[in-house]
Amino acid sequence: MVKMLQPTQWGTLSLSNRIVMAPMCMYQADNHGFIQPFHHAHYTARAYGGVAMVIMEATAVESRGRISDRDVGIYQNEHVSSLKKLVEEVHQSGSLIAIQLAHAGRKSGIQNQSAIAPSAIPFSKDYGTPKAMSLTDIKEVIIAFQDAAKRAQQAGFDGVEIHGAHGYLINEFLSPLSNQRQDVYGGSIENRTRFLKEILIEVRKVFKGEVWVRLSAEEYAEGGHHLPETIQVLKLIQPYIAGVNVSSGGVVPTTILPKPGYQLPFANQIQASGILTIGGGLVTNVDQIEAALDHDCHLIFLGRELLLNPYFVLQQIKKHAPERMLKPYQRG
Repeated sequence: MVKMLQPTQWGTLSLSNRIVMAPMCMYQADNHGFIQPFHHAHYTARAYGGVAMVIMEATAVESRGRISDRDVGIYQNEHVSSLKKLVEEVHQSGSLIAIQLAHAGRKSGIQNQSAIAPSAIPFSKDYGTPKAMSLTDIKEVIIAFQDAAKRAQQAGFDGVEIHGAHGYLINEFLSPLSNQRQDVYGGSIENRTRFLKEILIEVRKVFKGEVWVRLSAEEYAEGGHHLPETIQVLKLIQPYIAGVNVSSGGVVPTTILPKPGYQLPFANQIQASGILTIGGGLVTNVDQIEAALDHDCHLIFLGRELLLNPYFVLQQIKKHAPERMLKPYQRG
């Protein structure tokens, strides 16, 4: 059997194969963060299409933590019931579902709400200057992540991915390009990792499923994090995570020239350091997937390919393991 269809473990989670759906912002929620019929169709299609685990899009832990006013939210108790219905629908397909908990920080585009960040440094000229967070602000956001994890538990999610990539709030704390604090949350890499570490500790107190992070392994900018610094961060938080979903870029405006598999070498080196990885990045065919699973990562995330072809995995199951197809689809 091809490696992509082999059952495996991700921490305590048992996956039917080694393909997960990448978290991708859809910007289809209503203005208060509630999911819509779109989300039920979108995620369940990929679940019935054979992915082992859906990772839901960046879901804001605070209203001011949304990237846009069409982001999904999990910052109030009223969000739980509709999310629970989605979880139940995905589970009926035989797939697992995780949620990516996120805070946009200085990249928030919500009108009439002040953006926050570790330091009062705007992302670019197109963004306003964020408020530098006080110690009280920091504690409030840590608790917001914990409260969101409680709601994720109530909704029945199998896993939580903490979004520490792409220049959003946690990434802003991690990177010296955006964190110029002089207190215990700035300066050394241990201090800059403290915010993420404290979030993980609080999340794990209330969420009984599996927990991991998404990080930008490379920031593509002088003075920013490169792979050695990312591995240092991961070693500091390793006791609290199942592994890492490896991405790159986003903390400062810079030019990235993506090519097929461009992020897999980062996953390769991180996994070689002893931390399990989910890898990907313009991976679109079986040959790429098999090579990556041979050399670079434990699981593969698919994003763009699943947007156009939600049945990509099902098509491979038909070819290589037809006995595992859902009975209603076997005539296909």
